[in-house]
Amino acid sequence: MNIAYWLVAGTLALFYAYAGTLKVVRSRDQLRPMMAWVDRVPLPALRALGTVEILGAAGLVLPPLTGTALPLAPAAAGGLVLLQAGAIVVHLTGDDRRIALNVGLITTAAVTVWLATGL
Repeated sequence: MNIAYWLVAGTLALFYAYAGTLKVVRSRDQLRPMMAWVDRVPLPALRALGTVEILGAAGLVLPPLTGTALPLAPAAAGGLVLLQAGAIVVHLTGDDRRIALNVGLITTAAVTVWLATGL
């Protein structure tokens, strides 16, 4: 189960660290081709969302890696489930109906919650 956790959580953490960093450092114009919804969100909220994604990625990796505060790993994964639920709502209330990636991420985060409870 430990190997499964690291495979799933590590992949999820890499994705969120990358996506979060993009939201924190890139301009709206640079993000628009990848994320059609960026014009519907205030820039400070976009930056905060990126920060939350980076912190979520750290929460998946650091507690099991250091052996301290282990309950933070399933909490971080649960937070990412909620984050993707909100992302699906944002996509569906706008003109963007492409939610396949969000459904995959919410499923992966939910599996990570389950795997993290066995750490």
